[in-house]
Amino acid sequence: MPDAEFDRLLRELEALEQAHQELDDAFSPTKRVGGEPIEGFRTVNHSVPMLSIDNTYDLGHADNKGLLDWHHRVVRDLGGTETSQGEILFRNSAPRGDIMLVADAKIDGVALSLRYEDGVLVRAVTRGDGTKGDDVTANVRAIRAVPLRLDGEHGKAPEVLEVRGEVYFPLKEFERVNTERGAADEDLFQNPRNAAAGTLKQLDPRVTASRRLGFVAHGRGEISDPDFAASHTELLKELARLGIPVNKPLAVSSSIVAISEAIMAFGIARHDRPYATDGVVVRVDSFAQQQSLGLTSKSPRGFVAFKFPAERKTTRLIRVDAQVGKTGKITPRAVMEPVLIAGTTVQHATLHNYGNICQKDIRIGDLLVIEKAGEIIPYVVEVEMGGRPADAQRINAPETCPECHGPVEVEPPEAFENPTIETARRCVNPECPAQVQERLIWFAGRKQMDIDGLGERTIALIRAELSERVPLTSFADIFRLHQHRDALVNLDRMGEKKVDNLLAGIENAKSRGLGKVLAGMGMRHVGDSTAKALAKLFVDMDALLGAKEWELRPKDAATNKTERERYHLPKDGKGLPETGLGKLTAPVVYAYLHSEVAHKTFEDLKLMGVDLTSKDYVDASSKGKGGREVASTFTGKTIVLTGTLDAYEREALKRILERLGAKVSGSVSSRTSVVIAGREAGSKLDKAHELGVEVWNEEKLMSELAKVGDGTTA
Repeated sequence: MPDAEFDRLLRELEALEQAHQELDDAFSPTKRVGGEPIEGFRTVNHSVPMLSIDNTYDLGHADNKGLLDWHHRVVRDLGGTETSQGEILFRNSAPRGDIMLVADAKIDGVALSLRYEDGVLVRAVTRGDGTKGDDVTANVRAIRAVPLRLDGEHGKAPEVLEVRGEVYFPLKEFERVNTERGAADEDLFQNPRNAAAGTLKQLDPRVTASRRLGFVAHGRGEISDPDFAASHTELLKELARLGIPVNKPLAVSSSIVAISEAIMAFGIARHDRPYATDGVVVRVDSFAQQQSLGLTSKSPRGFVAFKFPAERKTTRLIRVDAQVGKTGKITPRAVMEPVLIAGTTVQHATLHNYGNICQKDIRIGDLLVIEKAGEIIPYVVEVEMGGRPADAQRINAPETCPECHGPVEVEPPEAFENPTIETARRCVNPECPAQVQERLIWFAGRKQMDIDGLGERTIALIRAELSERVPLTSFADIFRLHQHRDALVNLDRMGEKKVDNLLAGIENAKSRGLGKVLAGMGMRHVGDSTAKALAKLFVDMDALLGAKEWELRPKDAATNKTERERYHLPKDGKGLPETGLGKLTAPVVYAYLHSEVAHKTFEDLKLMGVDLTSKDYVDASSKGKGGREVASTFTGKTIVLTGTLDAYEREALKRILERLGAKVSGSVSSRTSVVIAGREAGSKLDKAHELGVEVWNEEKLMSELAKVGDGTTA
């Protein structure tokens, strides 16, 4: 079923459920994702070990590890001999039957065990070390291909049914997600398998759901009914009958020759599959015969995996383009002579970073060896030095941004002396044209300037439809939009009321203050916490710009003897604020704040009436001896909020607690000081009880806030 059709039906089902709430069903597809993100994964034991499978890369007898050699051992261990014609004869007179073999595609995914009890999915566990794995049930429930309840219409499932299978990233979805990550200037996933594994370990099941993973069954664990299936092929039929997707065999035969032919045919056709494969699993079909063959120290003797080697090709490097992403990251991209590899024509490949280019000594004109990482992402393996032309040119990393010609930052800083260790190069100008749309979206976001109505769609629409009449290329341009009300009203799906609400939201945002402006600018190394810390230190933007570099990192400066003595800082750093900036990051922030680009940004914002004074500033007069802040009940505590509070919105309470010296965290750990639990508190409260963390209810919170004054005015 196409995704669009599935989504349409899902919306229809949601509407029906809203209209008929008496028919609520916990197993509805609409209930796959819900609740708060999980906080971690617990390890559980497998009832039946999940063993690995021995590999072979040869169909013959190479080093006694080929497929034919495996088959000879299977026949021998089952008490038979194989004639030159491939006929199997058994030593005893009792008929043993054929040794049937099954070959199926080896999907390059993540092994998973699903446990159903009375037909209901109760647990999903990764392979782990084979004896125990991570409980990833919350994420697996978000995978559409995994049934939450087995279909009773096709016969009852055993009381306990453990299904072993593979979670995989469909290639179409893998490409979609990578396209989205590229557009957001996030690192691309290198192969579907690792991406699937990472997705199963997401703490937010909504992320898992958005990636649309697949699942197929290919084995069994614990089954309460010993007569459920006598062979692998019977097992697949029974699982399919219950509604579980299965890995259908490529071939079922008693002839190893027929199995070998199926493997070779699949080697040609496998790139047409909708998922990544790296081989073929061959197994003895009969479970009784599998049990008779037994196990090695780590693998069942009745299985073997034939692995296909990665396809490699050579091609000539024409040039290297420097691409600037939306977060300023500058990525070198190889442009090569087209070459057909793993079923597709490849002309481009990421070179990751300029340190990688130096390490591999890649030059323009070189003959490159290419393969597809995970058979998806083109990857430069090495340079074929014998094919290097005499006029091959070295590749120089850009010293300024290719888009705006602004300053760049190299990571790590030592890479200036040793380019081979460079891991990233970034443009540090927040208003670089390559980054501007993403920066505007961030600036207007709820946790930054909180401009109601100015979301991703609206910004994209204004920039696409009104670019010639309504400039929107800088933060200050947002506050000029009131000059273009008529043009905005005529935009698709806008209208007068929506535009007036938008302009009102922009006007309200002018008063957010220094901390929100700094957080919204998307400066390198300045996130929400650092922006708040700087706003506590400096009364306004002028004070911030007038500060010395060490003042951006006072506590860090105190650990440096020269700076400590020069600026008369306390030796232990006690009483000095922590900004989150250090000796490597503070100079980058300082350099940007004093750049021509930054000064223009601040002046433009000031001209548009944006308030650049701090709402978080802690006056020295409110500090105790030595200029230290007077401690409160909350000073230095790590606090976690959970549930619903009657007196406060969560973000407002978070701001109050931070003003009072607390750190507000999103998860409970042994380092948590207090959990504040409101109504309908969930797993965070359970974790607090488990770890022995102090828990406050809302009454206790209000009592403690009263001791330090009216929290609402903090």
